[in-house]
Amino acid sequence: MKPVLAATAGAAALAALLVGCSSSSGSSTGSGSASASSSASAPAGGAATLKTAGSPEGKILVDGAGRTLYVFESDTSSTSTCNGACAAAWPPVVTSGTPNSSGLTASLVGTSVRTDHTTQVTYKGHPLYTFTDDSKAGEINGQGVTAFGGKWYVISPSGDAITTAATTPASTPSSTSGGGY
Repeated sequence: MKPVLAATAGAAALAALLVGCSSSSGSSTGSGSASASSSASAPAGGAATLKTAGSPEGKILVDGAGRTLYVFESDTSSTSTCNGACAAAWPPVVTSGTPNSSGLTASLVGTSVRTDHTTQVTYKGHPLYTFTDDSKAGEINGQGVTAFGGKWYVISPSGDAITTAATTPASTPSSTSGGGY
């Protein structure tokens, strides 16, 4: 899968050149509204939805469409450090209203303003992302991947990153491997 990841990173870099990137930091907020950017995962005309699903890593957070949500170990606060090419490969989960949650602790759901002024969904203070190599619900191809200066992990309903080694795709819950495909 490394050639695919390299191709994804190359495509993400090209997308960042076309869209432009910013290096200023955003600020955290409890609510807000913003429009979706082309590099962000946004619900169609409304608030983002968070829920849980089963995976080879146990119960994890997913979006309203069942796509796996990730946290970035380089994010040390609720403000995202993933912009430009990073955000093209790992689209932030953005919302245009208060995020909805099902089966989760509502007090752990929040938002943070990104450098592009969109509102990113957070969980237990962690900015949330999807992964472009997860093409359908249930895939966890980003688990344990190192990219853009840090590791990426799925997140549990308790709000903690699940830092086990990357596993095979969700459709085949068998043995683990050291670095994915």
